[in-house]
Amino acid sequence: MKEQYFTKDNISMKSLDIKNNVLKYSRKNELSLKSEKLVLLVTDMQEFFLKPESHAFILSADAIINNINLLIKTCEKLDVSVILTQHINNKENAGMMDVRWSDLITEENPLSRISDKIICTDPIVFKKTQYDAFYKTGLENFLRKHNKTQIIICGVMTNLCCETTARSAFVRGFEIFMPIDTTAAYNFDFHLGTIQNLSYGFCQPVLSDEIIEQLKK
Repeated sequence: MKEQYFTKDNISMKSLDIKNNVLKYSRKNELSLKSEKLVLLVTDMQEFFLKPESHAFILSADAIINNINLLIKTCEKLDVSVILTQHINNKENAGMMDVRWSDLITEENPLSRISDKIICTDPIVFKKTQYDAFYKTGLENFLRKHNKTQIIICGVMTNLCCETTARSAFVRGFEIFMPIDTTAAYNFDFHLGTIQNLSYGFCQPVLSDEIIEQLKK
């Protein structure tokens, strides 16, 4: 099931190919970012998914780190809040996660920590227990309090936490952007399927350099 579909050498071209492939599903709305309304949400970039010795290692995850860090750097320069999520479970809060998966990412597990490869000066961190970053966290309250209506979503996994959070954000009235080259899944089919679905019903397909270029204007 696992494959390395993204590498540092092919991610730009492969992501562009994906974008061109899914444009036919998109409403083709013009990209319009407003830095004062925007947050960057970096989902679950934890050692559990990034370390090769972990059974949950995502082979393509290393290829997206540079693009995520470039987004973080751009947002920090514009005083756009950077939010990191950290997935942590125990038997009491896991619910169906405990049924679906063979183990849980517990607080005691050293691989639960957010990777040092994610370079962020002053992140806001929300711990979550489910795929959805809005579920029983302070994320929505934070966004409402600070009048934020646009969310850039990146991180892992494309088809689980990123997609679920994107759908949840949409039904809550937030405008979402999920750059193709800043998320990773276990294989290409999972990644492509999510981008196709989101492009059809939730957000336009976009690349990280397009977002950075517009934010710099």
